[in-house]
Amino acid sequence: MNIEQLREHCLSKLKVTEDFPFDVNTLVFKVLGKMFALVSLEKWDKGLAAINLKCDPEYAIKLREAHESIEPGWHMNKKHWNTLYIHKNDLSPKFISELIDHSYAMVVKGMTKKMRSELE
Repeated sequence: MNIEQLREHCLSKLKVTEDFPFDVNTLVFKVLGKMFALVSLEKWDKGLAAINLKCDPEYAIKLREAHESIEPGWHMNKKHWNTLYIHKNDLSPKFISELIDHSYAMVVKGMTKKMRSELE
């Protein structure tokens, strides 16, 4: 999966925006203002493609045990975030897309009923 495919997949979700709230290198995707994916463009440009995604804590542990390229979220809450090291090439684009979808769903699940109603 390249950066444009990743970006297109994230932006295909309802009410998703992208911005750079931290610095000019960290691309953040948000649903209704809540982060669900972060990408270091600087690392991506250096061939170290990775993405931070929110994850159910129990599922996060299973993913880390099953995949060498999935680790606790770098610079994130390690319980709720994973970093997928895409440059290691052992995660299929389909699986990465599924994990992006899971992250989006986790963030939506944590929203108030009123916020979730904006996605209907």
